[in-house]
Amino acid sequence: MAPFTSALENLDQALNAARTVDAKTDELIRFALSIKARSEPCVRKHFVGAKAAGATEAEIGYVFALTMREAAGADDCWTHGIISSLVAEAGEEPSGCCG
Repeated sequence: MAPFTSALENLDQALNAARTVDAKTDELIRFALSIKARSEPCVRKHFVGAKAAGATEAEIGYVFALTMREAAGADDCWTHGIISSLVAEAGEEPSGCCG
């Protein structure tokens, strides 16, 4: 596991060195990605990191709400797409909402 962990640490260092946004924005992006990935340890880490980098509760709340809304929209589009595809494959006519 050590080579993998070391490689991730090297990647983190390279990303930090190449970062083109401020630390607060970086932490807010990581917070959003952690929510979408459903990684509790990462959500906690980047919530704390965002606060430490100067993010307000309003900014964190906005990013949380935006992430959840965009995730719901993506899930809705994906669901409609796959159900429409299944209906078409079955040779049926769409029946409304999801088909």
